[in-house]
Amino acid sequence: MIPRYSRPEMSAIWTDENKFKTWLLIETYACEAMAEMGKIPQEAVKEIKEKGKFDIARIDEIEAEVKHDVIAFLTNVGENVGSAARFMHQGMTSSDILDTSFNVRLTQSIDILVKDVDRLLNALKTRALEHKFTLCMGRSHGIHAEPTTFGLKLLGFYAEFERNKERLLQAREEVATCAISGPVGTFATVDPFVEEYVAKKLGLRAEPVSTQVIPRDRYAMLFSVIGVLASSIERLAVEIRHLQRTEVREVEEFFSKGQKGSSAMPHKRNPVLSENLTGLARLMRSYVIPAMENVALWHERDISHSSNERIIATDAMVGMDFILNRIAGIIEKLLVYPENMMNNINRLKGLIFSQRVMLAMVDKGQKREDAYKMVQRNAMKVWANEGTFKDLLEADEEVMSVLNKKELEDLFDLNFYTTQIDKVFKRVIK
Repeated sequence: MIPRYSRPEMSAIWTDENKFKTWLLIETYACEAMAEMGKIPQEAVKEIKEKGKFDIARIDEIEAEVKHDVIAFLTNVGENVGSAARFMHQGMTSSDILDTSFNVRLTQSIDILVKDVDRLLNALKTRALEHKFTLCMGRSHGIHAEPTTFGLKLLGFYAEFERNKERLLQAREEVATCAISGPVGTFATVDPFVEEYVAKKLGLRAEPVSTQVIPRDRYAMLFSVIGVLASSIERLAVEIRHLQRTEVREVEEFFSKGQKGSSAMPHKRNPVLSENLTGLARLMRSYVIPAMENVALWHERDISHSSNERIIATDAMVGMDFILNRIAGIIEKLLVYPENMMNNINRLKGLIFSQRVMLAMVDKGQKREDAYKMVQRNAMKVWANEGTFKDLLEADEEVMSVLNKKELEDLFDLNFYTTQIDKVFKRVIK
């Protein structure tokens, strides 16, 4: 991921330095296990621990010749360790190192993403409670429907990201496995004890059947979760973008002192952060397809997955870390304009109460079809700018033969739409 969309803590996980550090750790733990079994001398493990180090430039130099990254790494470490290096990698294959290291770094990354989601959840919860009863217009098809509250809008996103957090934790469980099973996964050349030992040391589980590589359905699951998480972020970003439109202007991204919105038009204050997230969400979802297609490898293994995983894993983890923190920052500083929300509620001159009027007439004994027609014919006049909805209803003799003036007046009370809000909040925020 390019530096513009990278944060230091997550980026550090996907550096060559951390990758080779993890490789060395796995090799060292494997030697410890073999020493416990009496397969190699304890003195050799001591030497490996004391002298085991690597130089990235030297690894690159060796790889340029041997064309194999794990061999280049082992060769460089061997140059430092000396004769004890012959005990390293015994009975193991490259995928034992590559896949186990991959999972270590993925679990490290997911732990950061979970913290990121927690930050977003806290922001959504805080703002939802703040605007629990702040009335705003609910829209379907982009058209005014009935009033809701801005807090309830945010509560819906809060519940969605709680689900996303649970999915992330499930995905972590999926990829938290270790494979040290040797060529084609038979354990013929390395005892299962080594795998179990290394797994425990790394906080992972032994992969039940690794076929030399860890099954790629695990990663398909993870990247699918990343895709869903990105879609949820985009849904929230699109909501903000719509609500910031000049004709709506119910919310607005924070605009800092000295910030510029346009190179041409000094007045502009654009939802650039939310638009940025919409674009990055598209990128995150694009990683799902290669992850799915990596599942079908040839026989016990091939490396058709390797090339794209080197790209999609780094970009997805680093990018999602950036995205989650950006959307959390937007919500934390979001400017909310309740007065504009109320102005928008009133724009349709009372039409938003049409269902209440219709249902009241049904309660008074009218057939639903008849009540619908009476209410709709007056509603259409409002669309044509012929008056306000309540005035037109009061002038309709057929309507007023069913409802009296006091009953009609009571139906135009906005507080009606907040009567159940507390119950919904109690479902989500305990």
